[in-house]
Amino acid sequence: MRVRTATHVLLYTHRPHAIVMYAKFFIVCCVCAVASAAPGYLDTIGYAAPAIHAAPIAHTIAAPAVAHVVRAEPVDPNPAYTYSYGVNDPSTGDHKDAQETLQNGVVHGSYSLVEPDGHLRKVTYTADHVNGFNAVVERTGNAHPAPAVAVAHAPVAVAHAPIAVAHAPVAVAAPIGHPWR
Repeated sequence: MRVRTATHVLLYTHRPHAIVMYAKFFIVCCVCAVASAAPGYLDTIGYAAPAIHAAPIAHTIAAPAVAHVVRAEPVDPNPAYTYSYGVNDPSTGDHKDAQETLQNGVVHGSYSLVEPDGHLRKVTYTADHVNGFNAVVERTGNAHPAPAVAVAHAPVAVAHAPIAVAHAPVAVAAPIGHPWR
């Protein structure tokens, strides 16, 4: 005689769809495992199937159209560069210049510009992996306003065309009453 507990009865009487779902899931997992088994896997453990050899088949293989070989460019372990530029425009009062050099892992550079009040600001800096970025700022010269530049713009005439809007009459049918009444 078999004795059923309350949990056993609840599991089978109130959730039979869950058991069927778990059974289906288990079967699907087993089928996937069998389908994904590597060919010849059973040969290594002694359950080899009889070998069937077919006659060799001749295949023709086309050569690839273009093969690109990617080569890494050599990396310079000690890069170096020099950079400079300058602007001196008396009509706008724009005066500035900059230069920078990288040599042996240390950057040396400076830039200068004329501020709007006429002072000259010059920044000299160095940067490296040991000391980081260090800058010295100098402000020299007398305060005098930068020359103002007057820019004349031609007047623009804008004419708007009138827009004609016509409204068409709308015919509205008189209500007869609700169709369900």
